Amino acid sequence: MTFRFGRLFVHPQYQSTEKRKSPVGHPMGEAGPASGDMAMGPEGLELRTLETVPLERLHECFVKAFSDYSVKMDLPLWRLRAMALRRGLRPELSVGAFAGGELVGFVLSAVREWQGVRTGYDTGTGVVPEWRKRGVTTAAFTEAMRLLRENGVRQYLLEVIQDNAPAVDLYAKQGFERTRSFTCFATTRDGIRPAHMGGIEIESAALQSLDWIHLRSFWDHEPSWQNSIDSVTAVPETMEAVVARADGRAVGYGIVERATGDVPQLAVDPGHRRRGVGAGILAALVARTDSQRISVINVDDRDEAGLGFLGRAGLEVMATQYEMVKRL
Repeated sequence: MTFRFGRLFVHPQYQSTEKRKSPVGHPMGEAGPASGDMAMGPEGLELRTLETVPLERLHECFVKAFSDYSVKMDLPLWRLRAMALRRGLRPELSVGAFAGGELVGFVLSAVREWQGVRTGYDTGTGVVPEWRKRGVTTAAFTEAMRLLRENGVRQYLLEVIQDNAPAVDLYAKQGFERTRSFTCFATTRDGIRPAHMGGIEIESAALQSLDWIHLRSFWDHEPSWQNSIDSVTAVPETMEAVVARADGRAVGYGIVERATGDVPQLAVDPGHRRRGVGAGILAALVARTDSQRISVINVDDRDEAGLGFLGRAGLEVMATQYEMVKRL
């Protein structure tokens, strides 16, 4: 199949816990340039856009590029496809580095309105081991930024694991500033502690029917890019949603990705917290996923209530990340 999806970020929920050496990179778009738009990189590399590259070919390069990543990843082709769809990868605004026709590196980008600003998002940046420290990342990134600026993008957003010091340092040198810190949680479905609550009904809801104006009032902080309303509503067929009601009124809700057990959103009305509502919603989401693993990625570190709730619910910290942004 041809690679015609939106963005791609390799989530910590697709990673195992086996530690490895970190490469410089991180796993993580209307109008675009002409198909195959090409520039030259170091050592004769060709830099060109990715709209004609099959997803299978990108998957091969992606797996190789992160074969020695700081946290070993489990990323079969179907998960890469699902992430690309959910996050809206824009291959015509993404750049690949090719050596003799072989894809050896990439910068994958999405584009959306983010907090009122036309924003690009790094859904994956990587280089295969034998081409590292040869200027590939810098050249591909520079070309990607040129394409994005020409298409009206005003800033570029990414997330990077805090322990990946080479990548954090590289992005800082390229002008990125830290905007937020996130904590990522995971456990097995059996690790979720039982819920105890009364007077609350939890029901399934179609994602398209959710009253986002009301539900957003439950938020303490904006979700990260891959957990945003735009991301979850891009693939409604992959999500299960529930709403908690008290006296017929919505007092909480949650969303889970059915196949992976990723929980992109869970929020409770401030007036109904510490009454077991959140735990009941989480238990309902676990019952609606096929996955043995449950994850909650990119919880804002300012959200002390949310961090505490997830710990009490039985989830464990698996990674921490920085959100970083560069003005274009």
